[in-house]
Amino acid sequence: MSVYLDHAATTPMLPEAVQVLTENLVRTGNPSSLHASGRAARRTVEEAREHLADALGARPSEVVLTGGGTEADNLAVKGMFWARRLDHPERRRILVSAVEHHAVLDPAFWMAEHAGAEIVLLPVDDEGVLRLDAVEEELAARGDQAALVSVMWANNEVGALQPVTELVSLARRYGVPVHADAVQAVGQVPVDFAASGLDAMTVSGHKVGGPGGIGALVARRGLALTPVLHGGGQERGVRSGSLDAPAIASFATAVVASVGARDATSRRLGALRDDLVARVRATVPGAVLRGPADASHRLPANAHFTFDGCEGDSLLYLLDSAGIECSTGSACQAGVPRPSHVLLAMGVDEDDARGALRFSLGHTSTAADVDALLEVLPGAVERARNAGLATHTDRSRVPASGRVA
Repeated sequence: MSVYLDHAATTPMLPEAVQVLTENLVRTGNPSSLHASGRAARRTVEEAREHLADALGARPSEVVLTGGGTEADNLAVKGMFWARRLDHPERRRILVSAVEHHAVLDPAFWMAEHAGAEIVLLPVDDEGVLRLDAVEEELAARGDQAALVSVMWANNEVGALQPVTELVSLARRYGVPVHADAVQAVGQVPVDFAASGLDAMTVSGHKVGGPGGIGALVARRGLALTPVLHGGGQERGVRSGSLDAPAIASFATAVVASVGARDATSRRLGALRDDLVARVRATVPGAVLRGPADASHRLPANAHFTFDGCEGDSLLYLLDSAGIECSTGSACQAGVPRPSHVLLAMGVDEDDARGALRFSLGHTSTAADVDALLEVLPGAVERARNAGLATHTDRSRVPASGRVA
């Protein structure tokens, strides 16, 4: 039986969310239809919207339902930029942190290629935390050219909590709206949309024990958004498409449950995480914890390490063969493993960044999972280092002709 330590990628559905999903799957009705079945489906959607809003510190009218976190991020970045350009053509700069998820970075760079945007990558410190001084310097110099700022609430790789409220306060002085991807934060740390002062915030279902393919962009009333999807004009006219009532109901159930249990869950997972970190450091020489050193400044369920002399992919496969499922800190693009852009932005050496692994805990995690990891991790690291050393030796023996001597 495998040990699952990749909850930041997706976490198992909560039993109550499964129950709500299955109950609604057998019910017929499009929420946009006017007959009885359609009205019943609409009632399911609107009740779920109210529950989501209450759990997230928002108004129901501010919850725009989407097909997941990526779509919500795209709607925020593209929709806010296009809408602002209508009234303020001089505002072309999109400010994003250098450690954002690709669901924010990629649409931002797409806008630079196709919509005349200028991208500003905001730097972070060596713990992965946004440098507010750099943001202030940028806004003081060119704040009148900024269309929006997007900074995630908590980093998905190293778990760094970002100074969201301070950022909002700073950006507001220059009239710049702020979006935060809160996909990793909801259910782990307090998230209150109204109190944060944010203009928009992304939430996803499958990160909190709900189904995949459902999420929301919480957007304050009055925020102008240009639609990315066009069609039937659902969701305030900014997100067309027939609403998936079963998934929406299940999503709301999961968010309410995870937020309600947040304090107890965070304490339990934080203790497990601290035990995992201490034991990895004690048993694996050269293991370096990445992200904030102060545990209170990182997600309670996150432990991200680099292991010198290792390739993260090799470690991942060795652990997987031993029944431990986790994730590597690198992204594979076009079949070529590349170091994590998050670690590089933190100033981590490229060779060190290649040896990254993320262990993320969730509601099903137990002390036995940590024990199982520590039984096999030291041996896996040793094997990965030996393999890396052998590969390096073989490469050093290759002469200019390309033949092994």
